Amino acid sequence: MQRVRTTLTVTRAVSAALFLSVQVLICIGTVYWAIAETLGMAGTAALVLAAIFALPSAYVIFLAVRMAYEAETDPANQ
Repeated sequence: MQRVRTTLTVTRAVSAALFLSVQVLICIGTVYWAIAETLGMAGTAALVLAAIFALPSAYVIFLAVRMAYEAETDPANQ
């Protein structure tokens, strides 16, 4: 079976991906803030910690976008 790709399904996939991405950024940002404040990081140390958090954040957002697209275009969900 082929994936259903219409304007409506793509719009729904984008909406779901944006929702999940915002939730991911809020959760990861909260963890970053808690660690940075607990350890009293400022300036360069905070930027290094942000860089450490950037790669896993991008990966989780990629997974959320892929999952939303697959879910919304799945023929079984139509």
